[in-house]
Amino acid sequence: MKHNVGKTDKIIRVIVGVIGLALGYYVSPWFYLLAVAGFATAVFGFCMLYTLFGINTCPVEGSKKKENSETSAQAIQEEGNSTK
Repeated sequence: MKHNVGKTDKIIRVIVGVIGLALGYYVSPWFYLLAVAGFATAVFGFCMLYTLFGINTCPVEGSKKKENSETSAQAIQEEGNSTK
């Protein structure tokens, strides 16, 4: 399972889980399913529906590293050109 739920999305899912627990206790036990789904997707960082619809709110980890390495490579190249 590849993570597809980002940090903000996880926080929202935990809030939905807490609301689901309250509704399950006071209104109908069916709301416990909402709570379980919210907590489970927040803990595991994976949502099956997001996979089906091609949604990914998880930030790309490699983009910062790649961007930093490209910037350093350009700086080294420019430094080498200025000393010639």
